[in-house]
Amino acid sequence: MSGDDMSGDDMSGDEKKAETLTGDVHAGPGGAMTDEVGVVTGDLTVATVREAGDRARIAVQYTGADEWYTLTGSPATVPPGGLAALHAEVLRSVERGGGAVSP
Repeated sequence: MSGDDMSGDDMSGDEKKAETLTGDVHAGPGGAMTDEVGVVTGDLTVATVREAGDRARIAVQYTGADEWYTLTGSPATVPPGGLAALHAEVLRSVERGGGAVSP
């Protein structure tokens, strides 16, 4: 998701149809680790997007910014509890900080 705008206007047709969950969180001490820029801290928006099969990609952005960064370790396997369970787990992890990565 490096540098991608996740708004519907800029996503491909498949991405527009993909189940996407977003949530805002304040990253705990040590923030969240991204592939592109390393650790991000402060107020973040997290997006969890279902991919084909049982996978989901996870990205973070500074809340209100345009640029998205891949959470290190993404894509992740969607657990039996579904995409919402994965998204909630990621939000909790980022809130704890410590260089949070994808489960």
